[in-house]
Amino acid sequence: MAVAKVIEISSTSTVSFDDAIKVGIKKAGTTLHNVSGAWVQDQEVVVENSEVKEYRVRLRVTFVLD
Repeated sequence: MAVAKVIEISSTSTVSFDDAIKVGIKKAGTTLHNVSGAWVQDQEVVVENSEVKEYRVRLRVTFVLD
């Protein structure tokens, strides 16, 4: 039987939402063991002078406990 835990993290990128997701998952994988999935809970952008400057995502990351 496996037991999993879900945590919430935020990640940002100046490139895209996709990149922000990849950055968040990669960082989570460096500190958590057995990451098995993630759900994008929320997306938002920072706008300056009518241009998107930053993409932000809030992720719920699932990992299996040892």
